[in-house]
Amino acid sequence: MPTPDFILELRKKIGHDLLWLPGTTAVVLDGEDRVLLGRRADNGVWTLITGILEPGEQPAVGMAREIFEETSVVAEVEYLAEVYSGGPMEFVNGDRAQFLTLNFRCRYVSGEAKVNDDESSEVGWFRLDDLPPLPPYHQDRLQAALRSTGVPEFVR
Repeated sequence: MPTPDFILELRKKIGHDLLWLPGTTAVVLDGEDRVLLGRRADNGVWTLITGILEPGEQPAVGMAREIFEETSVVAEVEYLAEVYSGGPMEFVNGDRAQFLTLNFRCRYVSGEAKVNDDESSEVGWFRLDDLPPLPPYHQDRLQAALRSTGVPEFVR
């Protein structure tokens, strides 16, 4: 996965130390009980669409950007479903990060789902009752968005 330029610049200064980063997750629904998923190119796992916000970027704008960049789908961010803080993680190169994730419920607007960058090997729509295996983290984000009423959940 390409690392955003601002993170590469920070890493020159702090090395592999833990970074606190603003992350986004999109639960994109198409009105036909289907959700948009991508199969990660680095490990082959199916996941929701995720991303990292650029400095100063508005969260909903950044989420819509990530959806289009990764899948060629135009989606409207309907609302913030959940705010979630994940635990520290370490990448294969030794970089450490921890994400504050804004989980958005989104609505399909237009476009054909297809691989639109090098982060995914496949993208597609999946019926909610016939999903490929998802990591627990992504199952939890999906369920939070599906049960959301428009008032964000805060994990306590």
